[in-house]
Amino acid sequence: MSDEIIEEKPVQTKKQKTKADKQAEHIERIKRTLTASLIGIFVGGLSYYISISYSNDSGLLALMLMIAGIVVQKHIFMLLRMNGKLGAKDWFYQGFMTFAFWFMSWTILLTAMPK
Repeated sequence: MSDEIIEEKPVQTKKQKTKADKQAEHIERIKRTLTASLIGIFVGGLSYYISISYSNDSGLLALMLMIAGIVVQKHIFMLLRMNGKLGAKDWFYQGFMTFAFWFMSWTILLTAMPK
């Protein structure tokens, strides 16, 4: 790891933020949501592949993959330098987005599975 020092801007109130600051924050939130959603879709597809490959106890393994996707996303955010000051509510939201897209993609793939 490098010894880079990342300067953080002082926290501004809503009235002090310029339009450009608000737009930059909005784009960062969109990037985090998109990343969490893509992780959920990827893990949902992976869960489907595992469920058709190993038919016994695939539900528990799929759930464990989803939890791993939620844990890994923090590290992905750090790699992509999208880990600004996120509170517990923000992490809950990101985890929920990952779960929701995992559930939807895995369910759609399972119901479309040929018999």
